[in-house]
Amino acid sequence: MRQYNIVATYSLLITMTFLQEVVDILLAYITESFDRETKVIDFHYPNELLQRNNWELQDEPETLDDILISCRATLKYAIKTAHPRYFNQLSTGLDMVGLAADWLTSTANTNMFTYEVAPVFVLLEYVTLKKMREIIGWEDGRGDGIFSPGGAISNMYAMLLARFKMFPEVKEKGMSSVPRLAAFTSEHSHFSIKKGAAALGIGTESVICIKADESGKMIPADLERKILEAKQKGFVPFFVSATAGTTVYGAFDPLIAISDICKKYQVWFHVDGAWGGSLIMSRMHKWKLDGVERSVLKLTWNPHKMMAVPLQCSALLVREEGLMQNCNQMHACYLFQQDKHYDLSYDTGDKALQCGRHVDIFKLWLMWRAKGTIGFEAQIDKCLELSEYLYNKIKDREGYEMVFNGKPQHTNVCFWYLPPGMRYMEDKEEKKKRLHKVAPVIKARMMEYGTTMVSYQPQGDKVNFFRMVISNPAATFEDIDFLIEEIERLGQDL
Repeated sequence: MRQYNIVATYSLLITMTFLQEVVDILLAYITESFDRETKVIDFHYPNELLQRNNWELQDEPETLDDILISCRATLKYAIKTAHPRYFNQLSTGLDMVGLAADWLTSTANTNMFTYEVAPVFVLLEYVTLKKMREIIGWEDGRGDGIFSPGGAISNMYAMLLARFKMFPEVKEKGMSSVPRLAAFTSEHSHFSIKKGAAALGIGTESVICIKADESGKMIPADLERKILEAKQKGFVPFFVSATAGTTVYGAFDPLIAISDICKKYQVWFHVDGAWGGSLIMSRMHKWKLDGVERSVLKLTWNPHKMMAVPLQCSALLVREEGLMQNCNQMHACYLFQQDKHYDLSYDTGDKALQCGRHVDIFKLWLMWRAKGTIGFEAQIDKCLELSEYLYNKIKDREGYEMVFNGKPQHTNVCFWYLPPGMRYMEDKEEKKKRLHKVAPVIKARMMEYGTTMVSYQPQGDKVNFFRMVISNPAATFEDIDFLIEEIERLGQDL
């Protein structure tokens, strides 16, 4: 027994030493990530990166020292998404309380399907979803909801629920039991609306895109016209998805006008607020979501974007209680026994499409406790202030051209950079052709130097342009100045 205790103590010592070294590696990486003197990325091409390290899996185990080497190598080539000059995606930054919560969640290593295996986490999800519904403006925070693996899945849930609400028989009998359905969304909406239609068997051809104005907002008159056209063709309109903060332009669709049309034609109204939903936390900017409280069925809201909660954290908020349960439940008797000794309404797993569901709630809840609602508000307001600063700096600056007129609605600032040799070209087609290549080349140089990262894309008939987004609370006015100077440095010879 004494020998066994000695071995057990030694094993524990090795384990604790290993974990401490991992923590040291992580803390060093965090420190580097916030250091503006470090690179955002140590870029290598895929084949080169495959050859630089042995990433292959072996039959024999490696030592803990080898495992530590793998940890260091992984972070060496990872993108420092917490870096104040990383602007590439909608999810950026690294909150220390959120990180601590993520560590705790992984340590607890449980599943969200029943109260019996995740009692605290299930209660925190209940409390937080209710608070979010209250902020939207739903009476007494009543309703339902769930945290899902990202906004795309939340949007698919919304479409699934809308179909079930109108045609509950589809759950058992399938699509052959319902008429041909039509869904409507802006031409600037997220691709997940069409992807959800494909996954649910509705079909991408049944998703009708509504025209947007110059600033990217859905045009209500075109929505009404296309609903009528669809009805005349024998389709049954069942779902309208408006967007609060489009991915590229950051546009907010006119929710009140869209809601009125949905009510007129008895079509379920969903708001995809994955990107812009968090602005409802800001007294200065929540007017952009006026009408969201009218969303008949549901709202997608991603705290892992503007609220800087570590990935992933996406909520679907549903107005009608019991709808998710009726739509998705399968009564698996090995999980959802009906004779348990506690309130079964806290066994939330049967209303989800997943069985295993990751604990995403604790990061948001703990950050909310640490910041309060006013802390999130200040964080959001700061990011929008930085975007307005960038817009004001470049809108009249030589070599820059805005993609659309007017101040940005969100933190998205969309612009072209025209190198000196291109600014006075008279051949418009040639200029357009050359301009299309500018953003990709500058972006590639950004990554090779490792100084910053900003996204670009075309949109409709518009050639490639930069889409700057700000969601990292660590970014400053100086970082915006650096970005402008870096674009000019990297693109002056093009």
